[in-house]
Amino acid sequence: MFDEARLEKPWLFLRLAFGIIPIVAGLDKFTNLLTHWTQYLSPLLQRFLPFSASTTMHIVGVVEIAAGILVLSHWVRVGAYVVSAWLVCIALQLLTTGHFFDVAARDLVMAIGAFTLGRLTEAREAAHGTSTTSRRRAAPSTPVHA
Repeated sequence: MFDEARLEKPWLFLRLAFGIIPIVAGLDKFTNLLTHWTQYLSPLLQRFLPFSASTTMHIVGVVEIAAGILVLSHWVRVGAYVVSAWLVCIALQLLTTGHFFDVAARDLVMAIGAFTLGRLTEAREAAHGTSTTSRRRAAPSTPVHA
C-alpha cells in the first residue's frame, strides 16, 4: 500500500530529479556548456548512423527533453520508464566506447532510480485511483446511433 505520508516527498523529489535533469542535459546537447557531449558517443555506434556526432547529440537532446517533460506531466509513470530505459541504453552505448565505465555505472544506478519512480507512481496511482490507463478504461463510450 502507498503510505502517502512517508512516500509523497521522496516520490516528488524523484519526479523533479528525473524531470529536470533530463531536460537540462537535453538542452545542453545544443550548447555543450556542461561538457562536450560527442566525446561520449561510441565510434562503433557512430559508424552506423547516417549523420554527424553533433546531429546525433541534438537528437539525443530532443529525446531527453521529451522524456523529462513526460515525467513532469501527468504521464509520470510512462516518463519514468522511458527515462529508465533511455539511461540503460546510454550505459550500454558507453560500454562500447571502451571508456567511461564510471559514467555507465552511474547511468545504470540512475536507471534504477527512474524505474523506482515508475513503480512508486504505480502504487500512488493505485492508492488514489488515478491511473491514466484506468481513466481511459473508465471513460464512458459514446453511443453510436444508426
